[in-house]
Amino acid sequence: MTIDLKAHIRGVPDFPKEGILFYDIGTLLAHGPAWQETIERIAGIVEAENADCLVAIESRGFLVAAPLAARLGIGMAMVRKKGKLPGETESLTYDLEYGSDTIEIQKGVLKEGQRAVLIDDLLATGGTAAAASTLISRMGATLTRAVFIIELSFLSGRKRLSVPVSALLEYNA
Repeated sequence: MTIDLKAHIRGVPDFPKEGILFYDIGTLLAHGPAWQETIERIAGIVEAENADCLVAIESRGFLVAAPLAARLGIGMAMVRKKGKLPGETESLTYDLEYGSDTIEIQKGVLKEGQRAVLIDDLLATGGTAAAASTLISRMGATLTRAVFIIELSFLSGRKRLSVPVSALLEYNA
């Protein structure tokens, strides 16, 4: 029996600010069978890519990528906000709707020629995912696909990515 994953996503109005409807995966994580099905569905997508590693975006992307990497027997690299990773990092500053942000990846965690899949819980405007894609390329790895649990398709984030995008769930508003 297939589980309706949308039934386990909670909409939180006016979070993090008024006028925003936040799609919360906390309720998905809290339901063991639904979470297991989520990981299995994403595993099927990633397996087809013949990936060497996953690259996860802070912080909910880590929750998806860690069990997925263990399940697939492949490595995982973390993309975090500036100043959160130890050792030498590669950083990229990118524009947000209002201002900018900087993300980093540790040098040496990705190898030249590796096939990587980008993982996060949600694709909205695509700014962070596009910046992470650039960092992956700078490390010499090849990004083959980006995978998300949720895509807010009305924000057109996939247009900012130059690789195929997969999302388990889509919201149009």
